[in-house]
Amino acid sequence: MGHKELARFLDSGRHLTRARGVIINGQTEAKPGDAPLFQVEAGKVYRFRVCNVGVKASLNFRIQGHQLKLVEMDGSHTVQNVYDSLDVHAGQCYSVLVAADQIPRDYLLVASTRFQKTEQIATAVIRYSGSNTPASPDIPPAPTSWAWSLNQWRSFRWNLTASAARPNPQGSYHYGQINITRTIKLASSPASVDGKLRYALNGVSHSDSDVPLKLAEYFGISDTVFKYNQIADEPPAVGSPVTIAPNVIKAEFRTFVEIILENPENSVQSYHLNGYSFFPVGMGPGKWTPESRRMYNLLDAVSRHTIQVYPSSWTAIMLTFDNAGMWNLRSEIWDRRYLGQQLYVSVLSPERSIRDEYNMPENAIRCGAVTGLPLPAPYA
Repeated sequence: MGHKELARFLDSGRHLTRARGVIINGQTEAKPGDAPLFQVEAGKVYRFRVCNVGVKASLNFRIQGHQLKLVEMDGSHTVQNVYDSLDVHAGQCYSVLVAADQIPRDYLLVASTRFQKTEQIATAVIRYSGSNTPASPDIPPAPTSWAWSLNQWRSFRWNLTASAARPNPQGSYHYGQINITRTIKLASSPASVDGKLRYALNGVSHSDSDVPLKLAEYFGISDTVFKYNQIADEPPAVGSPVTIAPNVIKAEFRTFVEIILENPENSVQSYHLNGYSFFPVGMGPGKWTPESRRMYNLLDAVSRHTIQVYPSSWTAIMLTFDNAGMWNLRSEIWDRRYLGQQLYVSVLSPERSIRDEYNMPENAIRCGAVTGLPLPAPYA
């Protein structure tokens, strides 16, 4: 299905069901005699970069007969814990070290869906050099509950001895010592609007405007294109009507903010924030309350930019909005994002300084209502 056909499908009011299958670098199922996807030499250690670039499903990654030493996620070094398998949710990437320390033969690399009624599996061959022994057909089983996945996430820790410490609190090891200036709770919800399916955050289902939002803001015509802060910092009552509109909230420059992502639905969700890394400090079942902060990890949460939210659960992230611009917070479940489960965060520096944000290039392409408008006064 091409992207235009997919758009027509979703615009008709439908949603994506489970994928037709899982692939690993284009391969679906390894068969005896298949060429290896990777070849290794006994005694060496290999780094595997594992990314879930699918449209919907969470995946479990494992290698037959081998353990996975986690060393990185979303660009951050981690404490090097060892796992038999890893859950990788939509949009997430991990790096693992794998020692080629087993009897030389073929082994299966496995990726299988999680949290679905019917498990879908892809396999590929890892071959030890000089081996002609096929892999065992016995595929190691995946975990079966999302509670297991939650507990695995709680074991992830930022490696505070790797890379260089920074003296400023944001991005350093001291995020737990910064005062929270604002708490934003965002809850997802499906809704029927004019007989068609939409997804919303706090009662607003995002729709793109004719003029890119940042262009409208930069040229000072935002009030003719969209309205700021159509959602509150608290979700509306369950069953409240959903509005379709550009969903843009303002965040004060350099403030330290706590965002609570609530998932009242029965499927795992995944969110990505452009322009920032954040600290996912807590997750738990049920609804978030201020008392939930007691279980936060305020020391060594892994700095990252994509995070999952389990069914009927919440996830808390913290960050400083110190990167001026217009940044997208979106669902990594593709049909949800297309049908409105996203918003933009406008972060403006009051100084209008090129220290904080560059001027728009003079040759940048313009469209819609900003076509032909003179450039605003440049940042100094």
